[in-house]
Amino acid sequence: MRTLLFFAVTLAAPAGAQTFDAAKAFGAREATEQVSLSPDGTRIAYVAPGVGQGSAIYVASLDGGAAPVRIGTTDGKPDRVRWCRWASNTRLLCSVYGIISDPGLATISRIIAMNADGSNVEVLQHTRGSGGLTESNNFGGAVIDWNPGTDGHVLMVRQYVPETTTGTRLAQTKRGNGVDLVDTTSFKIRNVEQPAEDAIEFITDGKGTVRIVGRAGVRYGYATGTIQYSFRRSGERDWQPLSRTDSTKLDDSAFDPHAVDPTLNVAYGLKRHNGRLAAFSKALDGSGTETLVFAHPQVDVTGFTRIGRNQRIVGATYATDVSMAAYFDPDVTRLKTMLARALPQLPLVHVVDSSEDESRMLVWAGSDIDPGRYFLFDRKAKQLKEVMLARPELEKATMATMKHITYPAADGTMIPAYLTMPTGTAGKNIPAVVMPHGGPGSRDHWGFDWLAQFYASQGFVVLQPNFRGSTGYGDAWFQKNGFQSWKTAIGDVTDAGRWLVKEGIADPAQLNILGWSYGGYAALQSAVTAPDLFKRVVAIAPVTDLVKLKADSESRSNHIVVSRFVGSGPHVEEGSPARHADKIKAPVLMFHGDVDLNVGIGQARLMQERLKAAGARSELVEFKGLDHYLEDSEVRAGMLRKTAEFLKAPVAR
Repeated sequence: MRTLLFFAVTLAAPAGAQTFDAAKAFGAREATEQVSLSPDGTRIAYVAPGVGQGSAIYVASLDGGAAPVRIGTTDGKPDRVRWCRWASNTRLLCSVYGIISDPGLATISRIIAMNADGSNVEVLQHTRGSGGLTESNNFGGAVIDWNPGTDGHVLMVRQYVPETTTGTRLAQTKRGNGVDLVDTTSFKIRNVEQPAEDAIEFITDGKGTVRIVGRAGVRYGYATGTIQYSFRRSGERDWQPLSRTDSTKLDDSAFDPHAVDPTLNVAYGLKRHNGRLAAFSKALDGSGTETLVFAHPQVDVTGFTRIGRNQRIVGATYATDVSMAAYFDPDVTRLKTMLARALPQLPLVHVVDSSEDESRMLVWAGSDIDPGRYFLFDRKAKQLKEVMLARPELEKATMATMKHITYPAADGTMIPAYLTMPTGTAGKNIPAVVMPHGGPGSRDHWGFDWLAQFYASQGFVVLQPNFRGSTGYGDAWFQKNGFQSWKTAIGDVTDAGRWLVKEGIADPAQLNILGWSYGGYAALQSAVTAPDLFKRVVAIAPVTDLVKLKADSESRSNHIVVSRFVGSGPHVEEGSPARHADKIKAPVLMFHGDVDLNVGIGQARLMQERLKAAGARSELVEFKGLDHYLEDSEVRAGMLRKTAEFLKAPVAR
């Protein structure tokens, strides 16, 4: 039985017939941005959007008809809520963050504890002695174990910063990341892992014991991209070598640990197998025995699926044309089979959270034409109740189906892609948008996409190519990444446009390209290499100059990693669209937030300057106080309206 309990937001009743505002509906942030289930399975806490970048925290009962109660808000200037989860049946922890710009752009975060009714709010302060901090501490901590054995306690990674002395020995002198056991009600703190300057990752067994630590390699103050992992045998304290990873190179021997199974006494992780990432387990008894758990012959294993408050591993995830999971746990396999039968129209199913005993589960389900809805599944009663919609504004909207296709690149390689055809059209000789994804270390997946759906609602066919340089398809497909192998990646993108025209789907006079982040880079670079192909170019938060991209990272700890990723050589100058703005013939429209930590706004400003100098038709829209993701519903709606008008405008001949 599916019974709707409540919406995440209350929608005002229309005064009369209203025209559907597609830009507003598709541009709206998700009404439920994050949700968690209480340990007893009777309540949920969720984060909903507020005004601008603001957020609101709600708690709702699942067993009664009471409306959700708002227990906290932030205004987004700069405080925003990343997540809220239950530390106990009565206590919540919420992660609040913001981007500050003095003296330079940086993220600051804090963990807030509060009762389920919003009372007794406290910031979980850093471990302090008697002196003042000798340097700023922007990191508010991270929860790594929600169930360490005592109700209301959590294990947290916390950054220790030395303090000034006060004539006593009470000042805190330690530095680096350590692990503390935190009582979220009394705020008593007990250190369980001493801080270390090179410690960047801790992995527990889900029951309160730290079993793995990752220590970063550092050179001249910059992270090198290497991590040395060590482990403890069960019941012991001494660290022993486990593995070493390097994000700047491909290494078939590198085991990247993700989780620990205390029952089997193994670590689960990813390792390369036949040129693709696969799921392995590694014994934590000192033998170092590695066992292949799951590998797919065509695509990478992308990670692991977890369940329960202990976050135990129950399967491995991968994506062919559709995201999938291979389950290790027979009980979970039966559970997913049951849910699939109950929700035949919603093939994408994910267990978001569960009660302590796993008898009640919070489930998300969606599809290409359904942006998602949440259900409460009672395993004992075998009852499924619909709880809320991810995007209630779109509940009555007509969606366009997304189809997985392949098309040939110039060298004959078949490129996987997703084609979204507008409804009510024969699909011939119509306006089109090629939409390359960001990253470039990423890929598109089958499912609801608010950008693709909006442009389809405006009459455009949308093609999203998983060009070579995308992740998920193995090492050979990734090549040297989308920057160092830009000629191949961009060639695949432009071939997507040519295929649309050749197949008679796209009107060649109305073929456009639009992308975000690396996708914005791909849009601009495609306009450089194929200036007569795309008639209009939209780039959101784009990289435009690879030399500048490396230079921009010099003030950050990842400078070495970024430099190695971009590389050196002729491809850097040749692959920078800002250095070839004079080759672009199509009108260009760009958008960028001025507190973007991923891609500095200077990239778009440089591109605009070069385009204007070349006499090109271009416009840059800047958003004050917004970051890379432009998480403001009104801003996104305005951007969608402006791009639709831009893409529909007649092109000057």
